[in-house]
Amino acid sequence: MTKLTGQQIADAALDGWVYLLGGLQTRIGTADFAAGLALAGAIGAAADEQNHHPDLDLRYDHVDVRLTSHDARGVTERDLRLARTVSTLATAAGTRTSAEGLSKLELALDSPAYSKVLPFWGAVLGMERPPGTEPTDELRDPTGVLPTLWFQESGGDEPRQRWHPDLWLDPAEVAPRIDAALAAGGTLVSDAEAPSFWVLADPEGNMVCLCTWQERG
Repeated sequence: MTKLTGQQIADAALDGWVYLLGGLQTRIGTADFAAGLALAGAIGAAADEQNHHPDLDLRYDHVDVRLTSHDARGVTERDLRLARTVSTLATAAGTRTSAEGLSKLELALDSPAYSKVLPFWGAVLGMERPPGTEPTDELRDPTGVLPTLWFQESGGDEPRQRWHPDLWLDPAEVAPRIDAALAAGGTLVSDAEAPSFWVLADPEGNMVCLCTWQERG
């Protein structure tokens, strides 16, 4: 299937879902662990019927669901279809899907010659290059537990920050996060690339990017 753009996904108007870093995510609140387990079982059965399987994270009071089409390296129509099914199952269980507070973290290493250091980090972290994307500037945990690591080409002047987190958010949550960061002593370094991303710094100058799907392919 064809990979959808962020705007196409937004136009689908999926209630309670957010598009973050190549996948659709939702959080479904549950009364207890048993209720979450039952819901996870129902989602699993529906996924088998559609032959398309989500990543599930079962906790005591919620179930997190993430959908992506690995063959397309992004979200496709089959993800939208399964998302709607999951939302229906949540409603039937007396709860609902919610995108509130969800985010996706990746780590970036700034390097003037990242091809030299990428194999080292792959070996240390047990990460792999995504298949079919040679050459690549990215490493992924094959189990999906660790954040994606990507390498950003940079200058070599010192002093410089080598590592920075990229936090992917629902566009509606960016302004509140920036306001909270500024109230906590941070500064807005740049909004030149908004609404794709904003650069913030803590009181010591350590930087972070807040990223969204907007104005991206």
